[in-house]
Amino acid sequence: MAPDGGPGGSARRPRGRRTQILAVAAEQFHQRGYHQVAMAEVAAAVGITAPALYRHYRGKPELLRQAVRGGLDELAAAVNGVAAGGARVDGVAALSALAAALAVAAVDQRALATLWQRDARLLPPTHRAELRRALRASVRAAGRLLLDARPELSRQQAESLAWSALSVAGSLSYHTFAPPRRRFERLMAELLLAVFVVPLPDGSSIIAGGSIAGGREILRESAPSGRREELLAAAVRLFDERGFDNVSTDRLGAAVGIAGPSLYKHFPAKTDLLAAALVRCRERLWHEVAPVLAAAGEPAESLDHGLRAYLTFADRHRHYLGVMLSETERLAEPDRKAALDFRRDFLRLWVDLLRRVRPEDDKAEARIRVHAMFALVNDGVRTGDRAQGTELAARLHQLAHAVLGTGRWVAPGDAPPDAAGGGSGAGPAPCSAVHRLSAGQPAAGR
Repeated sequence: MAPDGGPGGSARRPRGRRTQILAVAAEQFHQRGYHQVAMAEVAAAVGITAPALYRHYRGKPELLRQAVRGGLDELAAAVNGVAAGGARVDGVAALSALAAALAVAAVDQRALATLWQRDARLLPPTHRAELRRALRASVRAAGRLLLDARPELSRQQAESLAWSALSVAGSLSYHTFAPPRRRFERLMAELLLAVFVVPLPDGSSIIAGGSIAGGREILRESAPSGRREELLAAAVRLFDERGFDNVSTDRLGAAVGIAGPSLYKHFPAKTDLLAAALVRCRERLWHEVAPVLAAAGEPAESLDHGLRAYLTFADRHRHYLGVMLSETERLAEPDRKAALDFRRDFLRLWVDLLRRVRPEDDKAEARIRVHAMFALVNDGVRTGDRAQGTELAARLHQLAHAVLGTGRWVAPGDAPPDAAGGGSGAGPAPCSAVHRLSAGQPAAGR
């Protein structure tokens, strides 16, 4: 049978062609970035001609929109399936079922977080609003399940936990580690359930004096000095908020009070400005966090101090983190390689330390846990309610320990832990539902 649009084009199209196109496009956008992928390349990967592809989708923006929508639809199906399945026998059973369903969707839709956070910003405002409504509907539905299971929560707290769970699920977009499928789903379900059952601290036991630095001295960020530094600071903020391709040289110049072409007095091209900004971010991140992780002492204590340092960095440099996540693919190849090498080195510090705290984890599991922690913290400081101040920081601290498997938490209705807020040095003490999942027993509702 001839492919669509080829000789003998009257042949019937294979069933599921649109689904196949979306899957290929989503993966290519995810791996290379939306602007780096041509419609002809998507068509070739599917095995059809470009004109045939345009018969299915009007253009690349429509392809991106539908790829994101497809992922969001699968997310909604996972949440709504639990809600409709009568899994509310008890709180832990409902949350176990929700965690298991979301774990399957997360593994199936690994590209979704990247497409949503990086590429969907390039869509027209009306399409972004449509996708945002779909995502919020799933969060509200998950929040209602959380409220049924944990009536002590407010609606805002329940939805905040739902957002955090989606961050953990979305962390799979940023790495390629893939244990065997059943084990992968089980681990993701454990991490998601840890988020759902973690108690929400009031902040007083974790945050001292309005700081999460744990008493350690942190290099303070000063105001930009000089035009070059002003351009770096403005570029980081604008690239994070709007996307690299949506920020013109005129907009960059206006942000610091110069004409757009004057930017080239300081940087040969816009990509050089991006590269310099990311170098600055890496230097600060390494300076503020790496020595804390490497400090002598008990591994659990070093890990907690490193987490506090990372939370402090993330809170103060959230735009840098956003650009690191979303714009690395826009760099020239040597700069991109340097950025990826840094990520591997920084990740290795965390993974090696976590495995000293949790020797039962192999390297792949430790990597998945660390990536989940990064996603949870990065999304939390970038999208959380900053008016909550220390309460937000305390919640992220607690949640980060939960997904790392290094904190104390209890199932709803159990007695509270001895130390409010959950100490980090006492080793893992997960609730019984998390333990059942990690031991390989089936989750409720599956």
